[in-house]
Amino acid sequence: MTETPLENSVRSVLSDPVRPAVRPLRDWQRRALTRYLTRKPQDFMAVATPGAGKTTFGLRVAAELLADRTVDQVTVVAPTEHLKHQWALAANGAGIPLDPNFRNADGATSGDYKGVVVTYAQVAAHPTLHRVRTENRKTLVILDEVHHAGDAKSWGDAIREACTPAVRRLMLTGTPFRSDDNPIPFVNYEPDADGSMRSAADHTYDYTDALQDGVVRPVIFLAYSGEARWRTSAGDEFTARLGEPLTAEQTARAWRTALDPAGEWIPSVIQAADTRLTQLRNGGIPDAGGLVIASDHVSAKAYAKTVQRLTGTEPVVVLSDDPKASQRIAEFAESDDRWMVAVRMVSEGVDVPRLAVGVYATSASTPLYFAQAIGRFVRARRPGETASIFLPSVPVLLQLASELEESRDHVLGKPHREKDGWDEEALVEANRKRDEPGEEEKAFTSLGADAELDQVIYDGSSFGTAAFGTSEDEQDYLGLPGLLEPDQVRALLKQRQDEQLHEVGKREAADKAAKAAETQAQPAAPPQSVQERLQGLRKELNTLVSLHHHRTRKPHGAIHNELRRVCGGPPTAMATIEQLEERIATVRSW
Repeated sequence: MTETPLENSVRSVLSDPVRPAVRPLRDWQRRALTRYLTRKPQDFMAVATPGAGKTTFGLRVAAELLADRTVDQVTVVAPTEHLKHQWALAANGAGIPLDPNFRNADGATSGDYKGVVVTYAQVAAHPTLHRVRTENRKTLVILDEVHHAGDAKSWGDAIREACTPAVRRLMLTGTPFRSDDNPIPFVNYEPDADGSMRSAADHTYDYTDALQDGVVRPVIFLAYSGEARWRTSAGDEFTARLGEPLTAEQTARAWRTALDPAGEWIPSVIQAADTRLTQLRNGGIPDAGGLVIASDHVSAKAYAKTVQRLTGTEPVVVLSDDPKASQRIAEFAESDDRWMVAVRMVSEGVDVPRLAVGVYATSASTPLYFAQAIGRFVRARRPGETASIFLPSVPVLLQLASELEESRDHVLGKPHREKDGWDEEALVEANRKRDEPGEEEKAFTSLGADAELDQVIYDGSSFGTAAFGTSEDEQDYLGLPGLLEPDQVRALLKQRQDEQLHEVGKREAADKAAKAAETQAQPAAPPQSVQERLQGLRKELNTLVSLHHHRTRKPHGAIHNELRRVCGGPPTAMATIEQLEERIATVRSW
């Protein structure tokens, strides 16, 4: 097919060896750049999964526009101080020196720079100053992780004020969706079928595409359940199993109990994660690193002590108020250290390619935060690398893990607050109250929570382990080879699942035979206590729900909800013996 003059011009630009951006482009970057140079729009939004290389694409666009004098300067707006310096470093390597130390108080920078890197907060503090800079010279504005421009109405207004005069605006994000109705400046919204407005990207490169291209690693989620116990301020004690359908308040309290640094859940999960990290280091990723993501500074410091006690090695601790935080992250990225413990500042944009094991020890549950946090572990360096994420077996997180490969948009008028009967807003509110000082801090006291591998999630499918529950089965999953292609991961998990289901069948048959022989040979055993009976029935019900999940692929929570709808009664943790027996009989009939 004969190329048009425009297509030929674009191809020449892409192959020109003298262009400043020397790093070779990936296929998606090349396609996106071709689309950009063909259209030459004032506004362009590229959505690419975390780890795909949005920075490289943005700098290549900047290089082209500077080279043909479409623009004279570049302004990059980033979410954090750490990312300012990361952008400046990458830009310098691409031949575009940018000043990351530009201050509003000075209002100027050296003529040796081609532009500046600032934060959204910096622009919001003095939008008029940045508007004047944008007006004075032909400017390309790159809005990195542009969804942050909608973090607050004042931020959105400031970005609109400061960047409206720009000759070109390039919006980059890995997660354009938000959990609110704040519109993102300069993003195009188109009407949806139900009348709501949906964000429209000019080029999209999602996790599924990147996985197929080998740009990102496959992610294996290991969800840990267990019984959590707490006492209310009134003296009442409650027990609930992570992952079972509960009210938002009960789920929040069970979740926070599991994350309690003084409990048993965190040490058990960190120990399992460290075992997985050792396996990866011995299995083809010798410099593999691990990251524990904590909710707050107090928990982060406590988790660090747990890591040191269990592994014998002091982890790197990164706190958001530490002026050396960026330096600590950079040093960890270049080192061979095993573990880093950090609060939320490493959830977005931070580039530590060797991170391969994560412990999601935070109560943050928005799709935006979850996707950005998981994005820290997916950057591929060589074929076959896998990432393993350990997380609480909580419905909202399991849902997000199973939907990792789905593309999302920002929808105005229909935010992502409720899905499949799960009221995420109520959970966020329950956790928010728990995080704040005051009387709510005394609302309950954690009594402890044990940890048990509940299910493994990969490629949108769950491979349940609650039906087995032995340490040997856990080690079977922790011992997955470190170097596997995505289809090999899927095949191996399916093989493990089939083997375990076969073992369950054999065990059930052997148990029935043993019980029959016992009945004939021995007098009746003493009756069980109410507590023993309830625990046994709950475990049997969870086993049957897990097996039904593997036959139908319905989520565990949906099966529990259906049983409650059919049989009536409260959540499993509060059900009576009679109610549990009825549910067991019902799920068996399915």
